[in-house]
Amino acid sequence: MTGPAQNSEVEIESRDNVLYIMLNRPTRKNSLDPVAVRTIVAALEAAATEDSLRVISIAGRGPDFCSGADWIASNSASGSRPRTGSVQRRTALQAHRMIDLLMEIQLPVVCTVRGWAAGLGCQIALASDFTVASETSRFWEPFVSRGFTPDSGATWMVPRLIGVARAKEFLLLGHELSGLEAASCGLIYQSVPHAELEGAAARLITELSGAATVAIGLTKRCINRSLDTGLTEAMENEAFALELSSRTGDFKEGMLAFKERRSSDFRGR
Repeated sequence: MTGPAQNSEVEIESRDNVLYIMLNRPTRKNSLDPVAVRTIVAALEAAATEDSLRVISIAGRGPDFCSGADWIASNSASGSRPRTGSVQRRTALQAHRMIDLLMEIQLPVVCTVRGWAAGLGCQIALASDFTVASETSRFWEPFVSRGFTPDSGATWMVPRLIGVARAKEFLLLGHELSGLEAASCGLIYQSVPHAELEGAAARLITELSGAATVAIGLTKRCINRSLDTGLTEAMENEAFALELSSRTGDFKEGMLAFKERRSSDFRGR
């Protein structure tokens, strides 16, 4: 992927081996309508086979990360109520496809959260590999309090991250979590003071862009698949990943650097 590509709601740019996805609808707290979701899905699908990329960064312009799906736009575009079954048909190809790609893509995904990460915005943060949030940011699953049920992997991800009891508090009671609380209970990777957010995310992106990209991607794949497998299948997946990663140039460089007692100069190959 080369050069920037964007529409009015999502900016996509590849720079220095990093794919930057910037949500750009601050007046609506970066809520995502179907066009925005399709833009992100297309960018992730292209990134999955782009050898020059080593990290994906997702962030939002303005004071908030993402307030979730834009249900007003989704339900009023034609001026009439969508046909019964519309949500079930479309969600699998849009929001659910986006979450699948974030978890399946063999690149580390860094999500930077300030302000609100609610609904689908929260799911994007949870599906990312490293979510760095301002201590004062707010994570919220508003579904049940609005009279409908969570989607986009919420009922799968949240219990695995913080346990069933806390998941029920978060999903059934709709209690908000600050960035500090989310990091403390293991819902996200890290929280930092608001003024330090951009710097913390940038340092993490730099660290990951200089890491062994193939090994990171394969290890991510093993971790995510292990959540629904037994030990035997998990070890089979590890053996497959080990076979591939041990044939990379980064493996040879890592061994040589260890022998020479120096830092590794990984090239992501």
